[in-house]
Amino acid sequence: MADRVYEFSRIAHAGARAKDAASALADAPTASGEGARYGLIYNPRSHRNKGQDLELADHPGLLIAQPKDRDELPAVLAEFAVQGIELLAINGGDGTVRDVLTCGQAVFGTNWPKLAVLPKGKTNALNVDLGAPADWTMAGVLEAYERGKTIAHRALAISPVDDPDAQVLGFILGAGAFTIGIRAGQDAHRWGAFDSLAVGVTAGWGVIQALFGSDENIWRRGVGMNVRLGADRVPAPHSGHGDRDKREILFASTLERFPMGMKPFAGTNGQIGLAIMDKPRRRLVGVLPFVVAGYRPKWLAEAGFHQLSTDSFELELDDQFILDGEAFPAGKYRVAMGPELQFVVP
Repeated sequence: MADRVYEFSRIAHAGARAKDAASALADAPTASGEGARYGLIYNPRSHRNKGQDLELADHPGLLIAQPKDRDELPAVLAEFAVQGIELLAINGGDGTVRDVLTCGQAVFGTNWPKLAVLPKGKTNALNVDLGAPADWTMAGVLEAYERGKTIAHRALAISPVDDPDAQVLGFILGAGAFTIGIRAGQDAHRWGAFDSLAVGVTAGWGVIQALFGSDENIWRRGVGMNVRLGADRVPAPHSGHGDRDKREILFASTLERFPMGMKPFAGTNGQIGLAIMDKPRRRLVGVLPFVVAGYRPKWLAEAGFHQLSTDSFELELDDQFILDGEAFPAGKYRVAMGPELQFVVP
């Protein structure tokens, strides 16, 4: 997670820059030869890219870009679009994927190329769901692309209620204790724990705090949160345990498989999976590791843990939320299903 909070206003500006760049390049001649068929966004700052060299740099059909930050992405993606790439590979972690998809929506609209992810970040939850190997290479991606095997996924589309054009695309949204956990996860990274190990360290520490801490403990006090489901904005259920204006944790995603075999959602039928805990009662916290692994006792909702599915929801928060590892400001947001994207898999 970055030290600063993500500014939604910059997303709208990035989208405008992407459209302008694509328009400016529309009449430009393509590269000599057959032209590019594939594009690669390579994030040199991603954890597993440090000290590694780029491969296939001389491939005649491959365009490679190494943007220094997300502000350079619109122009890079616009160039890729003008070149008519059929495949866009993203070399980085979940945050890199989020930024590429967010900037790319203004460029590609409803005509996205096929996508592939080379999991090189500190966290690669999307790759767990896609099932690609952790050591996947660009050469392997190109081979898989030629075989034509893909998986369809829809990202979450999050935008402020008062500024719907400033939209961000991502796959894992969390608030409340989830935000605290992500911050703790940065400590796990500094200790040398990444991916599933980092998730395990952070989750274990959170459970200990929730079980044995007092109600003043930051892991147990909850966050002001209002959740309304669907187009009709129906209030999400609340068990009555704890303050009705607060929730302990919220977790939402369109993914089905997560690190360490976690299965927090069941029967979402292609919708957004949503898990909400009202208050961290000790009985509930004690079984939570089993719940996220697929255990579904009938008393969960009554005890204060709700597992839901919806095509959209409205979220009003008094604290930051996390999307794919980065903090976003408190406020009122709409969360809906993003465009359907085709990901190349082995």
